[in-house]
Amino acid sequence: MASPTTKDHSHIDINDINEETQQLSEKDIVEKDMAPLPGSSIHRSSSRPQLDVSGAAIQGNFEEKDPTILLPNQSDDISHLALDIGGSLIKLVYFSRHADRQKNDRRKRKIKEGLGVSNGTRRSYPILGGRLHFVKFETSKINECLDFISSKQLHCGGIDSPRWPSDAPPSENAVIKATGGGAYKFADLFKEKLGVSIEKEDEMNCLVSGANFLLKAIRHEAFTHMEGHKEFVQIDQNDLFPYLLVNIGSGVSMIKVDGDGQFQRVSGTNVGGGTYWGLGRLLTKCKSFDELLELSQRGDNRTIDMLVGDIYGGMDYSKIGLSASTIASSFGKTISENKELEDYKPEDISLSLLRMISYNIGQIAYLNALRFGLKRIFFGGFFIRGHAYTMDTISFAVQFWSNGDAQAMFLRHEGFLGALGAFMSYEKHGLDDLMVHQLVERFPMGAPYIGGNVHGPPLGDLNEKISWMEKFVRKGTEITAPVPMAPPATTGLGGFEVPSSKGVLRPDASKLNVGVLHLVPSLEVFPLLADPKTYEPNTIDLSDHGELEYWFTVLSEHLSDLVDKAVASEGGTDDAKRRGDAFARAFSAHLARLMEEPAAYGKLGLANLLELREECLREFHFFDAYRTIKLRENEASLAVLPDLLMELDSLTEDMRLLTLIEGVLAANIFDWGSRACVDLYHKGTIIEIYRMSRKKMQRPWRVDNFDAFKERMLGSGDRKPQPHKRALLFVDNSGADIVLGMLPLARELLRRGTEVVLVANSLPALNDVTAMELPDIVAEAAKHCDILRGAAEAGGLLVDAMSNIQDGYKEETPSVPLMVVENGCGSPCIDLRQVSSELAAAAKDADLVILEGMGRSLHTNYNAKFKCDALKLAMVKNQRLAAKLVNGNIYDCVCRYEPAS
Repeated sequence: MASPTTKDHSHIDINDINEETQQLSEKDIVEKDMAPLPGSSIHRSSSRPQLDVSGAAIQGNFEEKDPTILLPNQSDDISHLALDIGGSLIKLVYFSRHADRQKNDRRKRKIKEGLGVSNGTRRSYPILGGRLHFVKFETSKINECLDFISSKQLHCGGIDSPRWPSDAPPSENAVIKATGGGAYKFADLFKEKLGVSIEKEDEMNCLVSGANFLLKAIRHEAFTHMEGHKEFVQIDQNDLFPYLLVNIGSGVSMIKVDGDGQFQRVSGTNVGGGTYWGLGRLLTKCKSFDELLELSQRGDNRTIDMLVGDIYGGMDYSKIGLSASTIASSFGKTISENKELEDYKPEDISLSLLRMISYNIGQIAYLNALRFGLKRIFFGGFFIRGHAYTMDTISFAVQFWSNGDAQAMFLRHEGFLGALGAFMSYEKHGLDDLMVHQLVERFPMGAPYIGGNVHGPPLGDLNEKISWMEKFVRKGTEITAPVPMAPPATTGLGGFEVPSSKGVLRPDASKLNVGVLHLVPSLEVFPLLADPKTYEPNTIDLSDHGELEYWFTVLSEHLSDLVDKAVASEGGTDDAKRRGDAFARAFSAHLARLMEEPAAYGKLGLANLLELREECLREFHFFDAYRTIKLRENEASLAVLPDLLMELDSLTEDMRLLTLIEGVLAANIFDWGSRACVDLYHKGTIIEIYRMSRKKMQRPWRVDNFDAFKERMLGSGDRKPQPHKRALLFVDNSGADIVLGMLPLARELLRRGTEVVLVANSLPALNDVTAMELPDIVAEAAKHCDILRGAAEAGGLLVDAMSNIQDGYKEETPSVPLMVVENGCGSPCIDLRQVSSELAAAAKDADLVILEGMGRSLHTNYNAKFKCDALKLAMVKNQRLAAKLVNGNIYDCVCRYEPAS
């Protein structure tokens, strides 16, 4: 039978995973505890030491968010490590705990009480919020793997274990879960070197368990791959089962998965990766599997395969739907030619073999999916290894045989399915009940220890990380950066060039990086989204290469200024300068990697890029680069606030509402993330620029729904609408933006009897105001305004600031509360699929959402639909964005009002 049409695919191959040892900071994102789902049918080891929960107590203040749970009578270690030891690679998954170290905050407790937010159900075992790390080693270098485990004390509970850094050996019954053939082969070596026993887990159990977890928990885990183009597929976890899992190792197993712990092997074939490698080794003399794969990228299978056109004189066989380029017989042309093996090019043989085997696996997989009525086919295993040609040929085969009705899908973490499944076979792993919105994947920069082409010591502190980067990233030695890239194309401090290899990708360029998986069970989906399943936060589509290149250039040009601010925020010390240089190189390396392979870190949007920059700053211990600037701008704005409030109070109701919205838009000009705005700052003071911006406010704005918003607020004629019950105001920048823009608008809502919740970042990002900073700003503003003071007192914001406020004011009537909650992120943008539990609780009674600023209402959420009324306010401070989004110009304004969906 004829095979799919032959195609010319440009080769892309893979390198391996980047990993790191990320340093913990007391300002790190707080992460919560996890619990297993009862009744799971996945095998659980009965040999694991059971937990003694007698005397269990919460450490510190019970009202703290996510306090540490102490088990004083627990003596046995709980392993946080599992392995998949294959013939070529060792895959290791380990967990690191990160307990909350928050201080006692009375204001925060009072607000949480008002919102009805509790600490949630406490777990009875000490696996708290933390991180899953994915690391690879070559099996031939297993001693490096053992050294890594030992250096991090993973066999003793990890560096974050109470035992660390004691030299006490692991307990006699310490067990590490492992799967793969090496679990048997190297069991004695683990006992000898680490003093632990290997408990073997069934490979197929682990494979299915790992796949189920990833498909349910990672939003951009599955992707299609056609002609070199990757497209991530959103999987609804409620509609995941059943599916077909095709594991291509030496042979091929096809597994029908019906649910957690419910699967059966329904088919397979003995023609798999071993066949390709075995025949390829005999026919080409290649010394490794990867060498054979790399050879295929230069091949032309038309010299070996017999095509339909070879039989029909270059013509299609249109009567039965076969084009001239369809393979009629793999290797068929060799029988009619008087040639010997040495007359054929090894690369042509490799490509013909690859297509023969991949096409047949794809056909058999589709026929089995058809047989059982399965909608989804996922491919994985050693044969795939992220290799672009392999994925293309399998994808084309499935598309060909299904007439386009089915698609082949692949997994970003596919090499770790077995190790992750082994990890989940522990009695208490805590992953079962995590949801997709509770996991955040991050891609830190630092020396990994993964074997293969990338080597480096297991880093113990920030200084080692910077030293490693200075040696390898800056000098461009053969030991590459953990984000695989060519010798770094950087120009001075933070400079960035597009990789010169554009169009001719290295063999490892198609590698999809695996980051550190942060487990944050305190995150929730924003309950006011009209349809969370279809919600897409990013407005800008970076799949367009021109768009991608433009925003990379913007971020690169802003980098040197950002480094200056970051270094200055730390006093300009030599240490700060060294960290600033390391940050610039690290972020440039990330940009270079993403320019080369935009899908390397999953689906890429502008919001992801901006968050990556903030995470990279924090990684090099710059926790608030604009701290000094924010304080200065807040002070200057608060000084003129009383005059602004007097002006507003002198206006009629209609004119006051218009002036308030103009004020929000005018004040939004203060954005240190915009190059145009930074240039403006050199031309005047903050107040001068604000007044200039106010004077230029002329309607109609580029997007102008003010009249509709005004009618909802004030009504028309004799009709006076009910005020909103609760408004959520997502605030943006410090200084004039919050003080002269959003606070007066909040005051107006309070005056009308609407509860107001100011929603701000959990962590600093550029000059954005944070939830930690807002109460002090409100307290200062409240000195000049009875409305703000009464509301702030009612909302618990003045608990720690009462002594600073004059005692002359006495509230005569109960005030509606003004509250502050953190949003759960530390980025200029916001993904409403992952917000703090505080914000989710506050949203349940809200009927108005106001999103302010470019990051939260334009870069993200411009197209978001809500169950309640929504107002999106922003000044567009980028010419390209203005032209693309609103067909306008820089400094145009957006006032977009959308009634409840």
